[in-house]
Amino acid sequence: MKGTVLYGPGDVRFEERPEPKIALPTDAVIRMAVTCVCGSDLWPYRGLQPINGPTPMGHEYCGFVEEVGSAVKSVKPGDFVVGSFATSDNTCPHCQYGYQSSCVGREFMSTAQAPYLRVPLADGTLVKTPDGVPSDDLFPSLLATSDVLGTGWFAADAANVKPGSTVVVVGDGAVGLLGVLSAKQMGAERIVAMSRHEARQNLAREFGATDIVTERGAEGVTRIKEITKGIGADSVLECVGTSESMAQAIEATRPGGFVSYVGVPHGVELKGEDLFGTHVHLHGGPAPVRRFLPELISLVMNKKINPGRVFDLVLPLEQVADGYRAMDERRAIKALLRP
Repeated sequence: MKGTVLYGPGDVRFEERPEPKIALPTDAVIRMAVTCVCGSDLWPYRGLQPINGPTPMGHEYCGFVEEVGSAVKSVKPGDFVVGSFATSDNTCPHCQYGYQSSCVGREFMSTAQAPYLRVPLADGTLVKTPDGVPSDDLFPSLLATSDVLGTGWFAADAANVKPGSTVVVVGDGAVGLLGVLSAKQMGAERIVAMSRHEARQNLAREFGATDIVTERGAEGVTRIKEITKGIGADSVLECVGTSESMAQAIEATRPGGFVSYVGVPHGVELKGEDLFGTHVHLHGGPAPVRRFLPELISLVMNKKINPGRVFDLVLPLEQVADGYRAMDERRAIKALLRP
């Protein structure tokens, strides 16, 4: 088969790769329904995250089970499944506490931009859709649950979003936009999306944003304080991963409020003496998507939410390089790839 390989900054190729096989009794092999390019893939694509030689890419996936190992009991060939970017046995202590992305047997998926995918720890990682195979129009939204929606949902959960609360979302990529959707689902009364991009602003409003703030840094914080009558937000979702975005998030939060951080950090440093006086709670990391998958899949299947709206570019899988380029140039929020 052919799959996506990153050779270096700006150099994405769709080339021959070994077809996945069952390697362990706990594995499954799935045939991809759809896959996509993630915003986090842009860090190595831009040369801001080193890679060690040609690197297979992709960690978001949903599709049809083709084959299972002898130990797999929860899914069978023909099932339609969604899985997390982090594998999990869903039985270890970390998983039982709800942090499956820190499972003792965790592996990070990295070969999903391809027609087929081997999934380790299939019983604990994969969740099958209820009532059989979903309709094709639901594939994009189900794909979103495997990472960007699951991560946006964790951002809202980790930031303690409650009914009636005021929420600020820093970052207008797919995760940030779905953080807006998640906060709305959790009952937030006021949701501020920080964005300078009109198409993303419009989608944020569609997902539930009540306010748009275009300012950044200190000016952005000042604007948030104006909106909240000098108090600051109850919850701030940091969905970027830069030093500026983290500082902006913390400074925009009221004393005693909550900041979640789900953007993969690059160059983020916090000074203890600065943080000490804020009285701000911090909680984040790689999203434990598996914890939320059953609920998110149910919301999608029942058409309560439509997170697939973040896919504003659809390409054949073999044109994956065009998807990277469009996202890098911010001509697309997120590129959906159809094998």
